[in-house]
Amino acid sequence: MKTDYKLRKALIASRIPRLVVRCTNSHTVVQVVEAKLAGDITLSSASSKELQADFGWRGDCGNLPAAYLTGLVAGFRALSRGVKKAVLDIGLQRSTGGGRIFAALKGVIDSKLGVPYGGKVLPAEPRLRGEHIASYAKKLSSDAELYKRCFSQYLHRKLKPEDLPSHFDEVKSRVHQKLSGGGKAE
Repeated sequence: MKTDYKLRKALIASRIPRLVVRCTNSHTVVQVVEAKLAGDITLSSASSKELQADFGWRGDCGNLPAAYLTGLVAGFRALSRGVKKAVLDIGLQRSTGGGRIFAALKGVIDSKLGVPYGGKVLPAEPRLRGEHIASYAKKLSSDAELYKRCFSQYLHRKLKPEDLPSHFDEVKSRVHQKLSGGGKAE
């Protein structure tokens, strides 16, 4: 794995914990990490894999809504550990405004953890809720074969993709209930 040491040195010199966001094709991982001489210490962590087991998420774990929810969970966990602010660290990943990295950032910001950001990089609310996925599913519903092939995992988990925005709202509410009041920390 490559490291941009000049950027890493600047992040470490700031003495502010780093908000590390990493996206794979099927998952998102969000961590708040503090640099120490002996090595990095992870203060809080959340993975989109946890959404299904802990919060009843039935959607895909590699999409924009899951990235947002993962960021929200990580933000609440960091706050419960006494972290007040962090600086975004996306490593060498390509940053695309409105993408999963910034969806996770939006979740962290909505948890009230202070993270500076610039420009119009955060995704719009309808995309965070998965309305684009629901709209695409409605468009494909006329072709049953293609619909089943594209959304087989959703259907296997007993979620019609057209219902993703309302399901997102339910799961977001569960995250707030479990984590925002100082409940479950990690």
